[in-house]
Amino acid sequence: MNTTVTELELPAIRVIAPRAVTRLTPLVSLWEALRIAVDSIWSHKLRSFLTLLGIIIGVASVVTVGGAIEGLGYYVNDRLVSTFGSNTFIVSRIARINITDEEFEKLIRRNKRIQLEDYRALRERCTECEAVALRLFARDDIKAGNSVFYDASVLGVTADIPKIQELEIAEGRFLSHYDAEKARPLAVIGAAVRKELFGPVDVIGKQIRLGGDDYTIIGVEKENGSFFGQSLDTNVYIPYTAFLKKYGARRSLDVRIKAPSAERLQVTEDDVRMIMRSRHKLRPNQEDDFDILGSEAIQRTVGQFTGAIAVVVTPITLISLVVGGIVVMNIMLVTVTERTQEIGLRKALGARRRDILMQFLVESVLLASLGGTIGILAAYGISLIIRSATPIPMAITLGYILLALLASGGIGLVSGIYPAHRAAKLDPIVALSRE
Repeated sequence: MNTTVTELELPAIRVIAPRAVTRLTPLVSLWEALRIAVDSIWSHKLRSFLTLLGIIIGVASVVTVGGAIEGLGYYVNDRLVSTFGSNTFIVSRIARINITDEEFEKLIRRNKRIQLEDYRALRERCTECEAVALRLFARDDIKAGNSVFYDASVLGVTADIPKIQELEIAEGRFLSHYDAEKARPLAVIGAAVRKELFGPVDVIGKQIRLGGDDYTIIGVEKENGSFFGQSLDTNVYIPYTAFLKKYGARRSLDVRIKAPSAERLQVTEDDVRMIMRSRHKLRPNQEDDFDILGSEAIQRTVGQFTGAIAVVVTPITLISLVVGGIVVMNIMLVTVTERTQEIGLRKALGARRRDILMQFLVESVLLASLGGTIGILAAYGISLIIRSATPIPMAITLGYILLALLASGGIGLVSGIYPAHRAAKLDPIVALSRE
């Protein structure tokens, strides 16, 4: 049977209206970008690790150098406190540090020698002083039998010196006021002197010869270790009166003074300054003819020194982070080229330019931040090795950790901007047709 075209039954065609593309919220979009970034990094583990090496080395360098600088500051301050004491200051003819030759010559002409009468006046009249002591210094060889300890630090002190500086006695006792008044030939020796001259035997009551004079050992100082390789156990303490007899009384003295607290330190300094000016009969318009150096000033100088090191060294180590950032940018450009079709497909399915931009920015920042985290862990391991091999403590502070993380993350962000912008500009039709 013949049928015409009009008699054919054609299937009904349903016209489906296009559905509105669901827009992701910023939080969901960020989470999606993070998920894609993690998947991409994990899929190319070796390439990602090699990309991270520059960031890892840069962050490890920054944190390790920062830890060394902070540790150096703590180390020096700790040794200064043990030597000079906390809340203390020195009254001397010239006590300043880091002065030029011209300044030294000026102070020598202007300042008078600090004499015993000055020390006694401060001890009797200073109401704010917790302790006042003398500490005189010379170098000499110490003999015991046929053994010689060369270049020992001979210190003429008063009985109050342990109140000012950290001085612990391991054996015997320290010098008393009576010993100083009578200039008794007694000595307290350091651990290195004891080890060199006597070994492990009991030394209390034994004799040492200082120059041509004999001194009886009444105590041994507790071992203090070293300071930048310089032993702190080469001291020999004798009464200051015996010191002046041996090395001459016509010398300027160093008076050590301890304030009751850090809050009263300035008040104590003012009290001492007033007593000294009165002793030296200075008029109000005249400059001091003596010098005062506080432990805080020494610590401040140390802080300036370590700060100067940080200012010079830290930017140099940050250069390696910049190099790492260039590597990240290069890899991200390669990634954009490799995933051109994926970008085109996402755009065809409704992804906006900012979604593509966020995808590659998140991947770049995540990559750099991961390198920063590994770098911090590497720096911690390096610090443990340095701490065990050297006397300098490594102090990795939160500031340097935040600096490293922010720098690595920031470099990742900057390095990812151009590749992400390039990916976001791709035309979906061109991208889908790319082989």
